[in-house]
Amino acid sequence: MALSFRQTEILDLARSDGRVIVEDLAQRFDVTLQTIRRDLTELADAGHLDRVHGGAVPRTGVSNLGYEQRRRMNEAAKTEIARACAAAIPDNSSIIINLGTTTEAVARELLQHSNITVVTNNMNVANILVANPGCEIMVAGGALRRSDGGLVGELTTQFFEQFKVDYAVIGASALDHDGDLLDFDLAEVRTSKAIIRQARKTFLVCDHSKLMRSAPVRLASLSEIDTVFTDLPMPDEVVAKCEAWGTSICAVGAE
Repeated sequence: MALSFRQTEILDLARSDGRVIVEDLAQRFDVTLQTIRRDLTELADAGHLDRVHGGAVPRTGVSNLGYEQRRRMNEAAKTEIARACAAAIPDNSSIIINLGTTTEAVARELLQHSNITVVTNNMNVANILVANPGCEIMVAGGALRRSDGGLVGELTTQFFEQFKVDYAVIGASALDHDGDLLDFDLAEVRTSKAIIRQARKTFLVCDHSKLMRSAPVRLASLSEIDTVFTDLPMPDEVVAKCEAWGTSICAVGAE
């Protein structure tokens, strides 16, 4: 279908923010709620968006969004999440940081930490932390994924199995309402599972948009996570499960 100017801008907003809300769009474009709902329905029918309660989210299917698109989504929220996560990591710590734009935000918040060791399979994380003279950086081997600077594969997994660190900081592509973390790449998931095993504490960093997405590969359960750092309060069913599992939730945008 040929998109109207308004629909094109709606699609750009959904891709940059991770979600669009009917009421916000109606106010932005000075049109009725019914007009926006029709726009969203047409975009969904064309395969660009998935309708959710009150709005829509970008359609992901069985493949992840592009790196640059993911990096621009919810940037302010990712910064706040990263700041809270980094504050929970003391100096003189060892940390594994895996792939993801939010974990890269955590690396930026670790630039003032001293006497830390960071083990990573994320070339972007390594490049960020080069600016911290108090950080020893250890980079995994493996096959380089040019799309996002990630190192994946059996060699990467074996590398992480050599370590036992204080903290792991991981991301995920999606978070199911049953408490499962989901991702797209089976090789990446195998590596992330090894990371969780080799850490005394595991922190998950994810913004609220991950609750509105899906992915085909199960990474872990929130029962395996010590603390979830996010930007908005979690749904009640997820909160209840985390309470039963002893998983803490730090929602930086909670009132």
